[in-house]
Amino acid sequence: MTNPIHIYNSLTRKNEVFVPIEPQKVKMYVCGPTVYDEPHIGHARSAYIFDVIRRYFAYKNYKVTFVRNVTDVDDKIIEKARKEYPGEDLNLAVKKVSDKYLASYHEAVEQLGILKPDFEPKATEYVSPKKPAMQAFIQKLIDCGAAYVSGGDVYFDIKKAKDYGKLSHQSIDKMESGARVSPGEKKNDPLDFALWKAAKEGEPSWDSQWGAGRPGWHIECSVMSSDILGDEFDIHGGGLDLIFPHHENEIAQSEGAGKKFARVWMHHGLLTINGQKMAKSLGNFVTIKDFLTRHKDADVLKLFFLSAHYSHPIDYSEEKIEESRQALERISILINKIHSNLSKFEHQVTTNQIDDIENIKNKFEKSMDDDFNTPQALAAIFDLVNIANKNIDDLDFIRHAEYTLKELSGTLGMNLTKIGVANLDEHILSMIFKREKARQEKNFVLSDKIRKELEGQNIILEDTKDGKTTWRRKP
Repeated sequence: MTNPIHIYNSLTRKNEVFVPIEPQKVKMYVCGPTVYDEPHIGHARSAYIFDVIRRYFAYKNYKVTFVRNVTDVDDKIIEKARKEYPGEDLNLAVKKVSDKYLASYHEAVEQLGILKPDFEPKATEYVSPKKPAMQAFIQKLIDCGAAYVSGGDVYFDIKKAKDYGKLSHQSIDKMESGARVSPGEKKNDPLDFALWKAAKEGEPSWDSQWGAGRPGWHIECSVMSSDILGDEFDIHGGGLDLIFPHHENEIAQSEGAGKKFARVWMHHGLLTINGQKMAKSLGNFVTIKDFLTRHKDADVLKLFFLSAHYSHPIDYSEEKIEESRQALERISILINKIHSNLSKFEHQVTTNQIDDIENIKNKFEKSMDDDFNTPQALAAIFDLVNIANKNIDDLDFIRHAEYTLKELSGTLGMNLTKIGVANLDEHILSMIFKREKARQEKNFVLSDKIRKELEGQNIILEDTKDGKTTWRRKP
């Protein structure tokens, strides 16, 4: 029997043994993108964190149903549509904006090697005439006395919510003291929130029994999650910034409709850049596309993310990315050595140290079982790199080490099949090839010249006894 997975539940503020609703099955819903701009590395962290969690459940032989929604209509999208397509029909412009940036998001997560969700529902699909599920859900809340109609808007009555504030751990009295009613809102209490917004002239809208309008932000996740996963499911995930009011309101409206909703709530820490919140106005906004254009390899970004526990904040800097690149290079150098040494052996060497690899694998699993502790899991992987380097001349050992290295790193969504000398740019590869040829021809003057030139580019060459050359970057 495998060891249980422990997860920190934001709702209970406890590290709990994960017990799924159905044996060896995980139903998981994660808040996805609002598609109005290019996806940035903060979006990458969120997508990658839950990708790793999903992969590890699969590694532990769970069958995972993974849902990530798309918000494809809201105020930000409408505002972007006005800016990008001035004078155009706003309904068409909003569709163009949401389609454009959803395509950008899909392309980015694919380049990062993040698995596609099993379901990716869009908000607009659940208010359409074919499937007016949000309207039906809101009507149920009205019928239960948990919501009311006011001038074409529909609001959730916060006084009808049971234990409101239990996720964010705030008292309702304290929240009310700081709440205000914004101009144009027709709600009874400052904490009441919109389930349905009456249509504004020219803006996208859908028919409902309260008049034309569009859904509030919070209602979409309650409707889509219950439609796909059922009235109760195992895990709901998102960023810490979503705890209040978004996730708090999801719980209130779902329970108000008689649903049990999510058992476990998982929230990841946020990303800053050089100690500041990422913002275009500060000039520190890094898109996923920009990162991959500059650094080439998605695994560099993944190693950076893995270096911090998912629940903690993480600060991005080029210095930290360089540390991650050097760490990745350690793995690259090992794989190059393994492939070089495999060609030397004519028979298998017996080893008594295979148990060391299994011990490292157990350390990896123990770390991941403890609320997905990726820094400790990553430490286990580099323990494997170190021990493999010490036993590089043992055929049986290094074959087993390479298999385990790729198995564990693959569980973290890393793609080690693409790392190695191919990560050097073509100019450096060409110079190394010319130097090896010069050495074979005993042209040591040219050989030394190339070595010094590469040293000037922070590339250190190491000549092995069998005449091959390995490389590393200068620390």
